[in-house]
Amino acid sequence: MPKKKIVVIGGGNGSAIAIVALKHNLERFSISSIVSMSDSNGSSGRLRREFKTLPPGDIMRAVLAMSIYDYPVLKDIFYRPRFKNAGKLDSHNLGNLFLTLSAKYCGSFLKSVEALSQSIKAVGQVYPATLKQTDLTAELTNGDVIRTEAFIDVPAYNRGLKIKKVWLEPKTKAYAPALKAIQKADYIILSPGSLYTSLIAALLPVGIKAALAKSEAKLIYTIGNAYHTHGETGPEKLSDFVKQLERYLPRPLDLVIYNNHRLSLTQKKKYKERGWAVFVKDTKNLSGHRVMGADFERDEGGLCSIRLGKILKKVLK
Repeated sequence: MPKKKIVVIGGGNGSAIAIVALKHNLERFSISSIVSMSDSNGSSGRLRREFKTLPPGDIMRAVLAMSIYDYPVLKDIFYRPRFKNAGKLDSHNLGNLFLTLSAKYCGSFLKSVEALSQSIKAVGQVYPATLKQTDLTAELTNGDVIRTEAFIDVPAYNRGLKIKKVWLEPKTKAYAPALKAIQKADYIILSPGSLYTSLIAALLPVGIKAALAKSEAKLIYTIGNAYHTHGETGPEKLSDFVKQLERYLPRPLDLVIYNNHRLSLTQKKKYKERGWAVFVKDTKNLSGHRVMGADFERDEGGLCSIRLGKILKKVLK
């Protein structure tokens, strides 16, 4: 049987979870990923401002997740360790520096991504959502406008103010090969992670919505079970996640898969330490949607790619 073409759309961490889940079924799936490119925070933000380059962190994690090698090991080499006592290199990581400096050396961010993909033997293609500099912008329920992902993802404003809508400034065209991947896909996986700063940010470049409208691919939202209590001021109920996401899509979702695991005391402790809160699973407010609850929690807490992979293997036929 020919392999199903799967495209994962989202940010760094959420896309990595979905990619690793699919990677366990390479005999059945051909995988590619489209990654948001509006990060302005931390190491990526600093490199972006200083070198006038695209933010490297999210796309780097997606590439690492595509490797034939173990993703947690690669993450512990390229992403997680932040340099200390290294002068100007402090708080950066190996992966971000490689993508930024190699892009400057060869004159192409895309070739830098390709070099990283080759070095870790990636099994699928990772595309930036856009190749143009852009920032995520949000309007809050009181009319205030918050600019750049850094201030949306780590808000300093009253958390009672919810995000009303988001857009990119300036508007940018989507990367053409990413649009072709969408048009050829059998399934589009909208990855877990922050709703606005990761997932919706990847949908905003001009052309992506139109490509999704033309594509015959099934749209599947894998959402997890939690939101970050110190992160973006988005939904806190499953139905609101779905309804807000569909505002940026040209058609309704074909399937919503959420993590229905009931947390143990140990997992609850980890969630509290990480600033995670479990959202309300109000499936009754999603009449007309196909909604599937399944357990893909890691034993120690957090989303498990292996368990999600088994679920997707059954669903993506």
